[in-house]
Amino acid sequence: MRKLIFILLASCVFVTHAQALDYKVETLTSDLNQPWSIAFLPNGDYLIALKVGKLIRVSADGTVGEALAGAPNTYYFKQGGYFDVVLDPNFEQNNTLYLSFAHGNSSAHSTRVIKAQLGAEGLTDVTPIFTGKVTFDTGKHYGGRLAFLPDDTLILSTGDGGDYRNAAQDKNSHLGKILRFTKDGEVPADNPFSNQSGGDGYVWSYGHRNPQGLAVDYATDVVYQHEHGPKGGDEVNVISAGSNYGWPAASYGVNYSGTRVSPYKTLPGMVDGIKVWVPGISPSGLAIYRGDLFPEWNGNLFVGGLMGLNVRRLVMQEEAVSEEHSMFPEIKARIRDVRVGPTGAIYILTDGPSGTLYKITR
Repeated sequence: MRKLIFILLASCVFVTHAQALDYKVETLTSDLNQPWSIAFLPNGDYLIALKVGKLIRVSADGTVGEALAGAPNTYYFKQGGYFDVVLDPNFEQNNTLYLSFAHGNSSAHSTRVIKAQLGAEGLTDVTPIFTGKVTFDTGKHYGGRLAFLPDDTLILSTGDGGDYRNAAQDKNSHLGKILRFTKDGEVPADNPFSNQSGGDGYVWSYGHRNPQGLAVDYATDVVYQHEHGPKGGDEVNVISAGSNYGWPAASYGVNYSGTRVSPYKTLPGMVDGIKVWVPGISPSGLAIYRGDLFPEWNGNLFVGGLMGLNVRRLVMQEEAVSEEHSMFPEIKARIRDVRVGPTGAIYILTDGPSGTLYKITR
């Protein structure tokens, strides 16, 4: 069991506000209707997935284009809609992208992933490659973050569906999991349960509540993830194949009614978070800084806060958090996504009907 490194209330670590640093915050556009994620095109433009069910192209200077044609329909309700958009590692050769979103209707929906070709007029060859096999009817806790591993397989975070929390402990369910599959949606032969009867072949890790942050540090091959707790208990995890991350058998949070989720904060055989927030910050968006613009931040994690209205910078010592800093006080809004661009700039998307795209440079 991984040792829990610290909780916000612990005396060994303090949250500090960003000191006078050599950076500037540029507003690229404030004309985004519920943005959820951003990807960087080779020519300097941006692709942004809007929760309302649109994929838009934004030019390098912040000009917002029309919604791309050919994008799939989504179940847009409560927390459902478009989630993450990521480019194929060989995008410059194949023009392929991947999009996760809520799929279905009011009585039966789940998280789906499609791949498609990006053309001049929109998307073509739109192909579903994964659809969660367990449907739910709550409109809550989809997860929806995507990331490529170094071997070019995809991982997808899924939530517990809100009212189906016990499914997170069921290794045969797709709820409350990190799932791993190939670019065509096939089960990799080396997944933990691909050749066993003890779990579904897609399952890579389990015991998650609502993971809305997923990032791979390609310098170390470490996979980081964060997820919402209930009332408190938001956490950052280091993900390893086949591991159980506790929800709902163990949690630092409580139900919204104030009752306990579980009598246990940790349990043997379950992996503890490397960072837990009590009270919570509703984390959304996760990035690992690797770049030349801010070399002093290399290896740091950047976590957006929906409820905290700021970005947290976590200083890492190997796979442990040693410091936490509150960053970019100029941005007083719900943070939906945080990414590091190809030139080392940091990009921040804020939530809501007039979402803003910020670019942070020296």
